[in-house]
Amino acid sequence: MYHNPVMLNECIGGLDIKPEGVYADVTFGGGGHSRAILERLTTGHLYAFDQDEDAAANAFDDERFTFIPQNFKYFKNFIQLYHGQPIDGIIADLGVSSHQFDTPEKGFSTRFDGPLDMRMSQLTPNDAATVVNTYDQAELTRIFRLYGEMQQPQLFAADIVMAREVEPIETTEQLKAAVERRLPRGRENKVLAQLFQALRIEVNQELDALNAFLGQCPEVLKQGGRLVVMSYHSLEDRLVKNFMKTGNAEGKEEKDFYGNLLTPYHIITRKPIVASDEETAGNPRARSAKLRIAERK
Repeated sequence: MYHNPVMLNECIGGLDIKPEGVYADVTFGGGGHSRAILERLTTGHLYAFDQDEDAAANAFDDERFTFIPQNFKYFKNFIQLYHGQPIDGIIADLGVSSHQFDTPEKGFSTRFDGPLDMRMSQLTPNDAATVVNTYDQAELTRIFRLYGEMQQPQLFAADIVMAREVEPIETTEQLKAAVERRLPRGRENKVLAQLFQALRIEVNQELDALNAFLGQCPEVLKQGGRLVVMSYHSLEDRLVKNFMKTGNAEGKEEKDFYGNLLTPYHIITRKPIVASDEETAGNPRARSAKLRIAERK
């Protein structure tokens, strides 16, 4: 399985698909969401985005489908290039796919020894090894605190700086060994996951890309069009929540003369939808997923 889509029915239901509508799946991956969308289209069209070169192999041979091998931060430009007018719905399943986690050579997972890469696209200039071996202690502390939400990030940064003075840290096992003494007993895997998350977000500039993408959606969606976004950690979810509620990353409320909130969306999900106990039992990735849905005013 390339990637088992989390809350597939809830995501597709949230899009409120019209058979003749035009939709975008901006995180194509293994094509699970896209396949479900295409099954519901007649004369409609689906545009799919993915920056991971591996994802292109999963593209469909279907005249109703267009695969665009790009980061979703360029979403508006390519939708305007290919379609030229507002569309009916957008879906984004954020984070790393199961395929990416399960490929040791990509270096995303704490479970395997592999090169310290973590790039979602090989066109990304710096890999995780570059970050680990060239960022100074203050810079490492900053990304561990901001992107990993780690406790005592300065201690992990100091250990990495000390270890790399002996030899460059080039593999996931070397990185784990460098911080091993800092890992709290019983929580080793959780803290390592936070460390790897911080590096991955920095390497791929994930929050900047998400910020850019979310800022473009109101211009691309037609009135009544749906935005469906699933996130897997609090940093992503906070951005999604803020944009849906207020139309900006900071969640800054602007009101009209009458005190009405100025926002491009009606919120469909007052609270995020989470996976059922049954789904999380069969797919551990679903445990941290939060699904939010909004409709363009």
